[in-house]
Amino acid sequence: MATLNINKKNYNIDADPDTPLLWVLRDIIGLVGTKYGCGVAQCGACVVHLNGEAVRSCVTKLSRAEGKKVVTIEGLSETNSHPLQKAWLELDVSQCGYCQAGQIMSAAVLLKENKNPTNEDIDDAMAGNICRCGTYLRIREAIQLAAKDQKK
Repeated sequence: MATLNINKKNYNIDADPDTPLLWVLRDIIGLVGTKYGCGVAQCGACVVHLNGEAVRSCVTKLSRAEGKKVVTIEGLSETNSHPLQKAWLELDVSQCGYCQAGQIMSAAVLLKENKNPTNEDIDDAMAGNICRCGTYLRIREAIQLAAKDQKK
């Protein structure tokens, strides 16, 4: 039995310690905002925060998350009022939308660590997140807009 704090709520999880966190979130807890993309930590669709760090939940074992704070896209903001969520909507970033939760979660860590990122900072931080629709320029614009919004 593992205890996880997910989006500020405690859960007792009865699963193999080697179970990927992604499957715990989606199949056991029922939080389906975090997506399965590649299963080998290459695409970024499954990014969540583990004690404030962006991690690929498809390869993060349940045992690594035990006793730590997990934040999923559902927990980023209860009202979708996070500056990134607002910027994503304002700039109509999503096309298919599949990768967007992972994109936003990666960007949230970037903005927490760097309040005024340059284009190069954004490109470096987001390099591990793949968007099959190619909305990279809108993603960058949304991150810049969210950075400005955070300063207000």
